[in-house]
Amino acid sequence: MSVVKPFKGLRPKPEFAKEVASPPYDVLSVDEAKEIVTNNPKSFLRVNKTELEFDSSIIPTSEQVYHRSRKNLQSFIDDGFLFQDESECFYVYRLTRNHQSQTGLVALTSIDEYNAGLIKKHEHTRPDKVLDRASHISILNAQVGPVFSIFRHEDTIIQLLQSITENNSTVDFLADDGVRHELWVVKDDKIINQIVNAFENLSCMYIADGHHRSQSASEVCSQRKEENPYHNGSENYNYFLNVIFPDSEVNILPYNRIVKDLNKHTLQSIIDLASEKFEIRKSESAISPQESNIFGMYCQGEWHYLKSKIDSFDSHHPTQSIDAAILANNFLNPILSILDPKTDKRINFVGGIRGVEELVKLIDSGQFEIAFSLYHTSIQQLLSVADANEVMPPKSTWFEPKLRSGMVVNLLND
Repeated sequence: MSVVKPFKGLRPKPEFAKEVASPPYDVLSVDEAKEIVTNNPKSFLRVNKTELEFDSSIIPTSEQVYHRSRKNLQSFIDDGFLFQDESECFYVYRLTRNHQSQTGLVALTSIDEYNAGLIKKHEHTRPDKVLDRASHISILNAQVGPVFSIFRHEDTIIQLLQSITENNSTVDFLADDGVRHELWVVKDDKIINQIVNAFENLSCMYIADGHHRSQSASEVCSQRKEENPYHNGSENYNYFLNVIFPDSEVNILPYNRIVKDLNKHTLQSIIDLASEKFEIRKSESAISPQESNIFGMYCQGEWHYLKSKIDSFDSHHPTQSIDAAILANNFLNPILSILDPKTDKRINFVGGIRGVEELVKLIDSGQFEIAFSLYHTSIQQLLSVADANEVMPPKSTWFEPKLRSGMVVNLLND
């Protein structure tokens, strides 16, 4: 059984939606965010990445920043950019990029189910990032950044979403990055009940992106339970803001790797060492892998094609069979001495949305010395890892398109 709950969403008036809705706080640098806000002061980045309004000496996790976030959120309401629905609603959110759409339900999902493992995870969280978002939620008294989750195919839910989107959307805009964003508001009690009942048929859901946001919401819930002598379980802080998509529509792009040095090797010595685990040949063109266990390597102006040897990894292990793990275990770790890609400052990651051209650019610039292009992780691999209570290799999924923040906000004092 999976619980979804309608709520009185705080959202932009349709005429302001394009200006207000912003990229997530964690995909932009402060300088990139500042540039956006300079050109568009209505951007929701002023709420979810408010350090952009301070000079570089500010600590982004200081209470001063969080309180400015709260002030800005209230200003957006006072200035008429945002308003709250009067009744509890569901929302249907569709994103379309390059003629490919994904349509999901915006709802509140249960923190009790999350804590019980019925909303499954595939990633460890960092305490500092959890504390940051928990403080942000607590001081704003609102969840402003949605979690992005997946459900296994369920005909009834998909048919309900399709029937809703046959009507005209309330919000429809094309963002600057070419992604179309549409939002439908579901107020009809009959349809709301049908959605609730349909989700009860699911045994679980899966977090795709937003592990820190969901864990932060859990931390805030625990704190508020202790502080509220009248706690009864129905309060909005018992839930977290979620957008839930069918697994058949979610798109994962590759997450490529770039490394600053060759760990005192020559290119030829690297090729010789890697030949134990990979079949390697030089390529006259850039390599963007079209199947798993294939990698591209770019170094010193040359592309090389790498194919994992069949006995070089455990093909039946849910985690070790993922390409990011194969590359780490058979190349990055033993040859380049990158033991922990989460903390090693010699390695960086490039989302597949930028293409292999970005790898060439970064290597040829001299900032990095060697790059690797990967095939994307599949949705089924992600679900298998979560079902096994395992953890995905670091930086192995890049979801695209990204949900916009500020499309719908969950106020905790409702």
